[in-house]
Amino acid sequence: MPGMLGRAIVLELAKNPSKWEKIHSFSRSQSHENCASNIVEHKLDLLGSPQDMAKSLEGVQAEYIFFSAYLAKDSEEEATEVNGTMLENFLTALTLIGVSTHVKRVVLVTGCKQYGVHLGQPKNPMEETDQWLTNPDFPPNFYYRQQEILIKHAKVSNFEWVVTYPNDVVGVAHNNFMNLATAIALYAVVSKELWQGLSFPGNERFYLGFDCMTDSRLHAQFCEWAALEPKAANQAFNVVNGDTVSWQTMWPKLAKRFGVEVFKDQFSRPAPDSLSVPLNEVSPLSAFADEMGLQGRTPRASLESRTDLTKWAARPEVKHAWTTLAIREGLKQDVFDKATWGFLNFILGRTFDLVISMSKARALGWTGYVDTWQSFEECFDELEKEGIIPKK
Repeated sequence: MPGMLGRAIVLELAKNPSKWEKIHSFSRSQSHENCASNIVEHKLDLLGSPQDMAKSLEGVQAEYIFFSAYLAKDSEEEATEVNGTMLENFLTALTLIGVSTHVKRVVLVTGCKQYGVHLGQPKNPMEETDQWLTNPDFPPNFYYRQQEILIKHAKVSNFEWVVTYPNDVVGVAHNNFMNLATAIALYAVVSKELWQGLSFPGNERFYLGFDCMTDSRLHAQFCEWAALEPKAANQAFNVVNGDTVSWQTMWPKLAKRFGVEVFKDQFSRPAPDSLSVPLNEVSPLSAFADEMGLQGRTPRASLESRTDLTKWAARPEVKHAWTTLAIREGLKQDVFDKATWGFLNFILGRTFDLVISMSKARALGWTGYVDTWQSFEECFDELEKEGIIPKK
């Protein structure tokens, strides 16, 4: 199953077998997680050639396609090449076996890297009409290549398309620990095991700043809506929960949820394992500077963390605390090393706000909303059931 967002889409569609009689779920390895009678799992290697994929796709018919696959790479150039080629070859394979002639709409899942949130200060609020960051000051963006490929194939095969831009996804995927909620929960439970307070590992600026996040299940509901809504055809949409959150309110809730206190002086305490990483030399906001009257006022941003979580997770006392906790509570011991500490460094170490507009989807009738803290709560409950963190 193609990751957390793909899993959520499959499970959402499976709830309504009268509407979605047969759902073909493709991944490199069958998960055997789903028991719904309308789900058919297949193996598919998206790194293969169009011809190899066509063999794996033989016998499959589809009217709606949801593509959420993503392969992380060390550079933006590599990510653009690999992820663009995966989509290109997949759509070509559909043409080779004649499936594309029956397809009504393809939904492509991307993200808010669309706006350069990984490069520095973006324009706020982020809107779907914002210009693409294609000038030489910015690295290649594989979302741009994927969208160009999708639109090209749509014109040739005469199907409609939709692109989604989720951000900072909150959710849980079976045996997939590359997500925000898992890393935050592990950080909290180990901090408690060490009899320490809960110190925000990022920086004070972002702690007091604002972010918009995406519940994986809400995103799945949006994808279903966008696949079927006539007015959504051939458009891209931001997909976030609908609230704007700040860690100044969520961090105390997190501490209470796990039975630990926030250090009263957390930003005055020593920070021996701090992290500072400069981001792109030119900020995304600079692309809008002239029209906004901000010429010369868009400095380079950086990631600033009081605690480098990759170093924290490697400390002997931290590893010992996790092992002790996992054995005592009967938890899956390997999850700690699989957690994406570097990703959490990035999420919490940003020094700028991320405000994402939902006006476009709202204007077309989308009304979905999720309270972001409630989304985290439900993820933590699921992590307890999965044996990843101890039960309350």
